[in-house]
Amino acid sequence: MIYGIGTDICDVRRIRTSLERQGERFAAKILTDNELAIWQQRSTRSPERGILYLATRFSAKEAFSKAIGLGMTQPMSWRLCEIASLPDGDVQAGKPALVLHGDLKAWFDQRSLRAHVSMSDEADYVATFCVVEVLATS
Repeated sequence: MIYGIGTDICDVRRIRTSLERQGERFAAKILTDNELAIWQQRSTRSPERGILYLATRFSAKEAFSKAIGLGMTQPMSWRLCEIASLPDGDVQAGKPALVLHGDLKAWFDQRSLRAHVSMSDEADYVATFCVVEVLATS
């Protein structure tokens, strides 16, 4: 059964402007420690790749917060929600996956929920779609 659906469209130029104005402090507010390390690596290789990485994570977390119906209110927070990729060797390697932490993970698990996320980026925009379902219990 579907618990909620969320979508977000993010203007990459807005993320670029925030990053220029606030520097790494902006990225550190949005990203978990794992995501921040990946962002730093990508930004070093290519500043544009770093900006797109940050924009996709921002958008995915926004879509997820809408799908669970909380917006950015507790227990939902930027740094308790991580967007990872399924590892090599997995049948769906590279597919985005949500990894939740702390109070948000506890809240999510209490409700027996599972999330699915899809992200797409194209030049100036990132679009994300998230579906949260209630797992069947026997």
